[in-house]
Amino acid sequence: MANETVIQMIDVTKRFGDFVANDKVNLELKKGEIHALLGENGAGKSTLMNILSGLLEPSEGEVHVKGKLENIDSPSKAANLGIGMVHQHFMLVDAFTVTENIILGNEVTKGINLDLKTAKKKILELSERYGLSAEPDALIRDISVGQQQRVEILKTLYRGADILIFDEPTAVLTPAEISELMQIMKNLIKEGKSIILITHKLDEIRAVSDRITVIRRGKSIDTVELGDKTNQELAELMVGRSVSFITEKAPAQPKDIVLEIKDLNIKESRGSLKVKGLSLDVRAGEIVGVAGIDGNGQTELVKAITGLTKVDSGSITEQSVGHVPEDRHRDGLVLEMTVAENIALQTYYKPPMSKYGFLDYNQINSHARKLMEEFDVRGAGEWVSAASLSGGNQQKAIIAREIDRNPDLLIVSQPTRGLDVGAIEYIHKRLIQARDEGKAVLVISFELDEILNVSDRIAVIHDGQIQGIVSPETTTKQELGILMVGGNINE
Repeated sequence: MANETVIQMIDVTKRFGDFVANDKVNLELKKGEIHALLGENGAGKSTLMNILSGLLEPSEGEVHVKGKLENIDSPSKAANLGIGMVHQHFMLVDAFTVTENIILGNEVTKGINLDLKTAKKKILELSERYGLSAEPDALIRDISVGQQQRVEILKTLYRGADILIFDEPTAVLTPAEISELMQIMKNLIKEGKSIILITHKLDEIRAVSDRITVIRRGKSIDTVELGDKTNQELAELMVGRSVSFITEKAPAQPKDIVLEIKDLNIKESRGSLKVKGLSLDVRAGEIVGVAGIDGNGQTELVKAITGLTKVDSGSITEQSVGHVPEDRHRDGLVLEMTVAENIALQTYYKPPMSKYGFLDYNQINSHARKLMEEFDVRGAGEWVSAASLSGGNQQKAIIAREIDRNPDLLIVSQPTRGLDVGAIEYIHKRLIQARDEGKAVLVISFELDEILNVSDRIAVIHDGQIQGIVSPETTTKQELGILMVGGNINE
C-alpha cells in the first residue's frame, strides 16, 4: 500500500542524567521512501536511531512499527520487527570471513554443525538481487572499506530487514564507492524496502532522498519535501543560521620554508615503493592542499613527516609539528579518557599542567573548558569521555589541542570527514586563521571542494609521486581529476 506509514516515533525523549539528547522528537517513515535525517554533529540523530534499533530505550515517548505500538528493548527485538541498522563504525570481526560475519548470532545448522553451504547460497542470492557484490570466503581484514560496508548491509538483509537505517554511510568511502552506495539504496527501495539515511552531506540528500526531517540540538524542527529546497535553505534549517560554503580568505603571504621534502622514497612492508622520489615544500603563511585518490601514498607521506614511519631515502626538514590524523579514533584520541585529558595529552608533563611531577587537574580541566569554548566543542563537559562526543566535536577537540600547542607546521589529514556544514565552515576558518598567524599548513583531503576552498597551492599526488602543482584560482575539479589518475592537463 503506497504511502503506508511503517515507522512513527512520537514525542521521543532520551535523557542521560541531566543531559537531554532527544527532546520530544517526532519522525514518520513511509513505505518505499528514503527519508533523510539531517542535523549537526551532536544534534541527537544517532541517539534517536539507536532507540529505533533497540540499542537504547527511550526515557519517554512512543514508537509504532507498521501501525502497532512496540517496546523495542533490544537489537534482536528490532530485527524481529524488520529493522536493521548499518552503523557508521562497522561492527565486524576482522579475523572472520564475510559469511561468518553475516551469519554471526543467526547461524544455520545441520544437526550440531554449521551449515555454511546454505548460508553462502542465501548470501549470494541477496548480493545478486540488490547489487551488493561480496566474496563470501574473503576475510574482513582483506577487503576494502566499501566492501565491508556491503557486508554490513547484507547482514541486515540476511536477518530479514525491510526498514534500514544508514548512519553516516559515506563518511569513509571514496567518491566512486559513494556513487555505488547511492545506487544500492535505490535498488533496495525498488525491492520494497524503506530507508532512513542519517547524513549531513547535502548533495547526497539531493541525490536519493524524498523527504527530510531536521533535528537541531535534540529537537525535531521540521519535516520537509526535498522538492526545490536549495542547499543554502537546508543548511540554514540544520544549523539555525546562514552558512557560507565558500571560506573568505585574503591572498596568502608566504614567508620562509617550514617543511622541505626532497626525493622522498618510502617502501611498504612488502617492499614495494609507496612514495617515489617525492619533493614538496610548504612555507610559513600558506596552506598547501594535497589532492589524490585514497591509497596513493598520502598516509605514508604524513607518517614520514610526523616521524611515525621509516624513510628509505631522501630528506625531510621541518620545524615543530602539530598533527590532526586521518583516523581520529585510532590515532587522535584515547576514547576512554576524558575530553580534558585528551586535550592535555601533549602537554600534561609541563607546567602549569603538572607541578613537581604531579598532575594538576584543576589546570587541566580549566584549560580544556577554555579551549572547548573557543573551538565550540559541544558536550556535557570537559569531564565526559571523548567517546561520548559526536564525531564533529571529537574533531574540533583534536584541532583545538594541536593549534593550541602553537606549532610552526600544522598537518591536517581529512579535516572534515563526517562533519556537518556548520562544523566544516568553522574548521576551514580556523585553518585559514592558523595560516594568517604565520603557520605553514599542509591539508590532505579526498574532498575536492575542500581542497579548492582552503588551499593556496594544490599538490596532486598519484602513485606516490607529485603529478603536478596547481593554483586553486586557475584549476577545475575536472583538471584535478585528470592529474589524480596520472594524466597530464597540458596535453
